[in-house]
Amino acid sequence: MAWLELTAILPSALAEICGEKLESLGAIAVSFLESGQTPLLEPAPGATPLWQDNVKVVGLFEDQKASLLQKALRPFFPEYTFYATSLAEQDWAHTWLLHFKPMQFGQHLWITPCQHQTPLPPQAVVVKLDPGLAFGTGTHPTTALCLTWLDQNPPQAKTLIDYGCGSGVLGIAALLLGAKTVWAVDHDQQALDSTQENAQRNRLSAKQLRITKPDALPTCQADIILANILAEPLIDLAPILRQHCAVGGQLILSGLLASQIEKVKKAYPHFHFAPSRIQEGWALLSATRQS
Repeated sequence: MAWLELTAILPSALAEICGEKLESLGAIAVSFLESGQTPLLEPAPGATPLWQDNVKVVGLFEDQKASLLQKALRPFFPEYTFYATSLAEQDWAHTWLLHFKPMQFGQHLWITPCQHQTPLPPQAVVVKLDPGLAFGTGTHPTTALCLTWLDQNPPQAKTLIDYGCGSGVLGIAALLLGAKTVWAVDHDQQALDSTQENAQRNRLSAKQLRITKPDALPTCQADIILANILAEPLIDLAPILRQHCAVGGQLILSGLLASQIEKVKKAYPHFHFAPSRIQEGWALLSATRQS
C-alpha cells in the first residue's frame, strides 16, 4: 500500500491546531518534530524545553491525493506550504513507539508506553498510554502543565471532571493519584473511545472513570475541574464549568497562550486565581470558586 506524508513548518502556536486539522482530514498519525527529525517530547522538570519557535508538523495518510489535501489546508494556513512525500509500507505504530519514551511529571507521575519494560523508581505512579489519534499523551506543554499540577496536588478521594478529555490521560492520572471518581467529557466520539481503551489499559473500572458526552453529563458538582482545551472554548464554557464546580472547588484551565491569560480570567469572575504557570509560551490557570 502507498502512504502519503504531508509536512509543514509552522510557528509553535499553530502546531496543535494544524495537527487537529490533519486528523480531521483523515491522518492516521500526526507527529511534531524539530528540523533534526527528533520528536518534541516534554523534557524532565528543569531540563531545556524542546518545543521551539518553529515546529515541523507531519501527517501520515493512506490512499489520499496530495493535491486535494493541500487544497483543503490552504484556507487555514495560507502562508505555509505542505510538502507531500510518498512512503513505502512499514509498521507505523511500531515506528512511532520507538520515539515514545517514558516521561516524568513532577516527583512521582510517569507516562509510559504500554510495552515499556525498564524499571521505574519504586514510588512512581505510572499511566500506561500508547499514542493514538486523540490528543493527549503528555507530549504538548499544556498536557505537561496539567500532569505536573496533578502530581503536585494529589486529588485524594476527590471527584473530578476532565472536560475535553481527549485520550483521557488527565483523568486516568488523577485516579491513579488517588481520586475517587472522574467524569471524562468530550464531544468527539473518537476521544471517548480512546479514553475507554486507555482506561482498560490502566485497569480502571467504569465506576471510577465515567465517560460521557457533554449533553449527557449529569448535574453534579466536582471538587476539581480540569479543562485543557483552547482559549475561546474555555471562555465559551465558563457558565458550564462554573455550574459543575463546587463552591471551594478548584478549576484548572490550560490550552491557552500566555498572551490570552487575562482574557480567559475575565470569563470567570466568581473564581480566585493563583499565579499562572507558564511553559514554552503556554499557560495553566488554577483558581478556587468563591461563590
